[in-house]
Amino acid sequence: MNGEREVHDGSRRRRRWSRALLLAVPLVAGAVTACGTYSQSAAPAGGGASTVGSSPSAEIGTTSSVPIAPVVVDASSFVALGKMEKVRGLFIDNVLGHRAEAVAVANDPEGGVYPVGTIIQLIPQEAMLKREPGFSPLFGDWEFFELEVSPSGTAIHKRGGAEVVNRFGGKSCAVCHIKAEERFDLVCEKTHGCDPLPIKDEVFIALQNTDPRPT
Repeated sequence: MNGEREVHDGSRRRRRWSRALLLAVPLVAGAVTACGTYSQSAAPAGGGASTVGSSPSAEIGTTSSVPIAPVVVDASSFVALGKMEKVRGLFIDNVLGHRAEAVAVANDPEGGVYPVGTIIQLIPQEAMLKREPGFSPLFGDWEFFELEVSPSGTAIHKRGGAEVVNRFGGKSCAVCHIKAEERFDLVCEKTHGCDPLPIKDEVFIALQNTDPRPT
């Protein structure tokens, strides 16, 4: 009988230890996880400053946590062509003060990416504006405009992407510009890969010279 009682008591002790271990394992695992997180993101390296700034999670945060301010333009942002910088047949400006950089890209035979805020016009009634990164990845972050011009200034008739059409054949501005070679940042000129416009240069020059807005 004593032998049976000892065996029975031993079995009960083993069951109690088993339950205690089952309860202890999650607590230990949680402690290990917490220590691991601390050592990767908050523990000083080599006894110096914290390494948070150089951790992978911190680097990723710098690209997504800071919102990109949108480029804000209205009708007053579009001035007479005579106030813009002429590069061959195009007129260039930048609403953020980066005209020189934009002109440098236009003059580079290898092309380049125009700085945000760049406005490019061929005629007074149409314009394209380089918006902030992510605005329109398909169309190189360009926004297209139909403008109405008069001696009193500029009015925006329509703005957007593929829905904005040009005055020469009623084709989508964005669809035409997307045919430009990638290195030219969707800007069309005669040697950039875009379809030729069905209008002679003399017509463009006449439209440019008759911009009614004050200079």
